[in-house]
Parts: sequence; C-alpha cells; structure tokens
Amino acid sequence: MIRHICMFKLQEENKAANLAKAQELADELLKPIPQIKRYEVVVNSEKAPDSNYELSLIFDYDSMEALKEYSVHPNHIKFGDFIKSVRESRACIDYEF
Repeated sequence: MIRHICMFKLQEENKAANLAKAQELADELLKPIPQIKRYEVVVNSEKAPDSNYELSLIFDYDSMEALKEYSVHPNHIKFGDFIKSVRESRACIDYEF
C-alpha cells in the first residue's frame, strides 16, 4: 500500500473561503476517484500555530501505479488547478506501509 500525504499552506487573501472551497472540491472531485482506497481531508486545528499548513489530503492506494493513475485523472487535474491558484506552498510525501 502507498500512503500519499499532501499539505497546503494557503495564501492569506480569502483564506477561509478558499479553505472551504478546497474541502468542497476535494469531496466533489477527488473522493470518487476509484484508485483511492482510503480518503481523508483534514484541516488544521484553530488552536494550532499559524505557521502550520491549513489543509492536508491523506489518501491510500494499492500501488505506486495507482497513485500515478490518480495523478493524471481529470478530476485531480481540476482540483490541482484550483489549489495552485490559492496556495502559498505545498509539501508532499508518498510512502509504502
């Protein structure tokens, strides 16, 4: 199994609205992608430091090939286009477990 964790730090402008939109789009566009075996979208706690990333996607796949298929899926591309327009930075890790 492959776990894919991707975190986003959002730009300050319209941060709350963009965070809500990202969560909505993730549920709409990413959750139905068949390669994803486990789906979780989490938001940083309001009590956590402001320096933390605000949004994280945590997905499991059967294989690295399945992750690669996900990465070119049209829904993933559409989500990516949105998040690129509102993010300040991104961090990602993929590991076997």
